[in-house]
Amino acid sequence: MYLSFPLLAFLVSLALGAMLTPFLVKLCIKMDWTDAPSHRKVHTQPIPRLGGLVFLPTAACSFMLANVCTSIYRQQDPEIHLSTLVMCVSALIIYLVGLVDDIRELHANTKFIIQLVAALVFPMCNLLIGDLQGFLGIHQLPLAISYPLTVFVILLITNAMNLIDGIDGLASGLSILILTCFLIAFFYVHAFTFVLLAASVLGVLIVFFCYNVWGHVGHHKIFMGDSGSLFLGYVIAYLAIKLQMLPGEQLIHGHAPLLFSYTMVIIPTFDVIRVALTRKLNGKEMFCPDKTHIHHRIMDMGFSMRQTLVTILSLFAGFCALNYLLYTKGISMDIIVLTDILLYSSIIVATNQKLKRP
Repeated sequence: MYLSFPLLAFLVSLALGAMLTPFLVKLCIKMDWTDAPSHRKVHTQPIPRLGGLVFLPTAACSFMLANVCTSIYRQQDPEIHLSTLVMCVSALIIYLVGLVDDIRELHANTKFIIQLVAALVFPMCNLLIGDLQGFLGIHQLPLAISYPLTVFVILLITNAMNLIDGIDGLASGLSILILTCFLIAFFYVHAFTFVLLAASVLGVLIVFFCYNVWGHVGHHKIFMGDSGSLFLGYVIAYLAIKLQMLPGEQLIHGHAPLLFSYTMVIIPTFDVIRVALTRKLNGKEMFCPDKTHIHHRIMDMGFSMRQTLVTILSLFAGFCALNYLLYTKGISMDIIVLTDILLYSSIIVATNQKLKRP
């Protein structure tokens, strides 16, 4: 019976997204809220850019309806954790920052300060990375390390999802896969509130993915913008931190929750770290926009946008399968992370050689 409530959240989100997105496309065109072509972008015509505007309202309505229905079925008051309320308020802040930036462009420092304030709230509600579960031989962390580490991870994941949103379907496609994995994991440990949250975001996200990937310019084609990508990054960061707080024996087949959460964000976080460090080594601003992200590299090798999308989504699935296999063979997380870094580095080196870049 409990399967019906996540399904309800998903279907309501899907329906609301399907109703609101066509209207939003027309509104963006009318108000000229479009993303203009530039030397570092792959599209050649102005495209509506506020697709993410419907993400938070749709997900919130779906989540609340499913939560109320669940409570009626259980004959108890709606179950809303303090951490969930905090996430909602913080997500609203992140969402509004992205929305304002989509319409009138905020200074990078302003965006960062507001994101930092939103991230600082998490540890205050005991949402912390407080145990590295044996990674590098470390278990419990002191608060002086746990607090800033948590804030850093939230900012990293949030901005990584924002920066990887460079081709059709990439940020939304990755988010669909990641949220689906989190939904399954939380369902397995009976953390029902977070199952509903993941399902509520998934519905509208699938609608957006269809419009973004298969829509035609001038007819249902739309980008999510910063309001969408920052919101998705924040939700994923929240779920990742919440999941890694579970005892290891509670997760699927005893898999370490920290390893699970880490695996979910490998693609966007590895990419943003590599790009930032490469720019720094080359004497450039670490967050100066350019065309050195992994999707740019793959497209420069001659792949089409659709082929690049499939390649990166397959790479995500490959890392998930690899880490699952290594962990079931008793390999430590230290070796697994090192293997991931070497594999990812090998892929980048291979693209560099293919493109004959230093």
